[in-house]
Amino acid sequence: MTATTAYPIGTPGQAWNPADVAAWRTRQVPQRSYADDVLCALQLLRPRFEVLPYGEVVYGDERYPLFAVCPEPWLAGLPGVLVTGGVHGYETSGVHGALQFLAQHAQAYAGRVNLLVAPCVSPWAYERIHRWNFDAVDPNRSFKDPSPAQEAAALMRLVQPLRGQFAAHMDLHETTDTDESEYRPAKAARDGEPFVPGTIPDGFYLVDDTDNPQPAFQQAIISAVERVTHIAPTDDQGEIIGSPAVDRGVIRYALRELGLCASITGARFTTTTEVYPDSPRATPAQCNTAQATAVCAALDYVLAQP
Repeated sequence: MTATTAYPIGTPGQAWNPADVAAWRTRQVPQRSYADDVLCALQLLRPRFEVLPYGEVVYGDERYPLFAVCPEPWLAGLPGVLVTGGVHGYETSGVHGALQFLAQHAQAYAGRVNLLVAPCVSPWAYERIHRWNFDAVDPNRSFKDPSPAQEAAALMRLVQPLRGQFAAHMDLHETTDTDESEYRPAKAARDGEPFVPGTIPDGFYLVDDTDNPQPAFQQAIISAVERVTHIAPTDDQGEIIGSPAVDRGVIRYALRELGLCASITGARFTTTTEVYPDSPRATPAQCNTAQATAVCAALDYVLAQP
């Protein structure tokens, strides 16, 4: 899917000013409820797991409490695993896949790993089904100090005392058709750059770390997920979403340099999952299950290491 029309906000060739951001913001209206979809689901988990408040996102009169789930007390000597979802609020299965993992699978790892799960990092954007936050800032380019995004800053504060104790971090994402029809045109307009149409890969893929590649870890996840949904093929240039494929269903980004969420723990094993919910070959339930399956595969891989 491609988009060729000019974005309706801003002046071509000029980065957005505050008035442009305000105009963009008026177009972002709530379409679903963080309280109903996420906070109620967390409430159901409380009898089994500890649900920890770790901050609050505040935009004007709107306040969004942030929570992480710690299934068991943190025990010295066990590998830590961080699972994050909803860094981009519109990527639905990242949120619901993390919640599904907690509800259906987390207890199977009791006593073997230290789990910390933040299922919805960006609640304002979750409600508006958008990538950016209130300030038209991408939280997943904001995991740096100082952070321009409240959402990223809060998660970094949660993780900081535990840095050095994580073996793995799974950051759950989606690539959707709106990446091409809305997000990338909006980003080009916001930054005063021309929009060059691209293509959306049909299927699941992973983003490894250029500075710390772990190909066996990535392929263990690919092998597990392909039992649930299909793996994205490369395009005619051997690329997936503009990046060279380094293995089946795997590309690499410089996580820390780009300020991506998967860089924040310093873990040996990190990945960003990407499902494709707009595929005619996938359903929302499959996408949620693919995310939960990816987390389980990562945990199994970590536990198999010496």
